[in-house]
Amino acid sequence: MAELQEVQITEEKPLLPGQTPEAAKTHSVETPYGSVTFTVYGTPKPKRPAILTYHDVGLNYKSCFQPLFQFGDMQEIIQNFVRVHVDAPGMEEGAPVFPLGYQYPSLDQLADMIPCILQYLNFSTIIGVGVGAGAYVLSRYALTGLTSSVSEMILGHLFSQEELSRNSELIQKYRNIITHAPNLENIELYWNSYNNRRDLNFERGGDITLKCPVMLVVGDQAPHEDAVVECNSKLDPTQTSFLKMADSGGQPQLTQPGKLTEAFKYFLQGMGYMASSCMTRLSRSRTASLTSAASIDGNRSRSRTLSQSSESGTLSSGPPGHTMEVSC
Repeated sequence: MAELQEVQITEEKPLLPGQTPEAAKTHSVETPYGSVTFTVYGTPKPKRPAILTYHDVGLNYKSCFQPLFQFGDMQEIIQNFVRVHVDAPGMEEGAPVFPLGYQYPSLDQLADMIPCILQYLNFSTIIGVGVGAGAYVLSRYALTGLTSSVSEMILGHLFSQEELSRNSELIQKYRNIITHAPNLENIELYWNSYNNRRDLNFERGGDITLKCPVMLVVGDQAPHEDAVVECNSKLDPTQTSFLKMADSGGQPQLTQPGKLTEAFKYFLQGMGYMASSCMTRLSRSRTASLTSAASIDGNRSRSRTLSQSSESGTLSSGPPGHTMEVSC
């Protein structure tokens, strides 16, 4: 975002009995498609979205929305929400005439300007009010915008619905990271590329498959568990290890780093690396527990060792000559 300009003005309009003038701040933000001007009324209210308006052709925000927002019964609403009135480029009062040959943004590009406005204001959600062309712009934005729609879709991609509903400190942390990321527009581009990805077209025994050792890891509550299971079914079973991790959602490297570290070490050992590596703390703790039980019943201890190894998600340290499917 290159340039930000801010001018504070006070609107002169008829006031209701007992009503005080409402301060307005007009801002101008540079976007990939040119500058856009918007005016903010009120202050943000905790846990409430902003009301954002977009006017029709031939109007600006004042001529399109002032009669509505000055209406008496509307005052109860506007006292409870901050308002953002967007003027389409060149439609704001006092705007200069565009030079000859200027290419006006398409309606889709006008919609793509809205994330720049919200990022500047640090707003995460909006209630859109549009008329005519403005309604189209807001509808287009609702399909691809970066308020609760895309940010929440990204969170739904990263974490399971169970994780999101619990709203743990981890979820709150990553929701804040994504929603307030300074490179939010770049994240949207990456997200769009992901959604436009091509199928890898893996086929077990076919020409298109991975010929190197592979370890697939998925949490038992992951949003894409079925997709990972399907991927495993299409890979070479002599080269693939599949790990389903209990008590883990979409990001096991965040929720179960100990188990994943242990599994990764065994995977590397299976490839011939780190043969003399020491055990992880997780393995040591389990080994100590099982060793103490060995004095009671050696046979039962050996059985439990195999069971615990599977439950922990450890992988065979031999060459990857078979598929190892374990749950931990």
